[in-house]
Amino acid sequence: MAESQVNFQNGDLLRAPIRLPAVEEQTAIAAILSDMDAEIAALKTKLAKARQIKQGMMQELLTGRIRLI
Repeated sequence: MAESQVNFQNGDLLRAPIRLPAVEEQTAIAAILSDMDAEIAALKTKLAKARQIKQGMMQELLTGRIRLI
């Protein structure tokens, strides 16, 4: 059974201290995330190309232009 915080007020959240990493660490994190975004984009492009090749090969096989041995 889930429990909830009954007496939690918005003001409590506003008074809570928020710790942020140093600017250098934030910059390093942002650089890593940017690199990951670039890698994901490259993988998506590679996947799209593989799907196009697969589609073309299936079309060649279904039309009979290419036969498997």
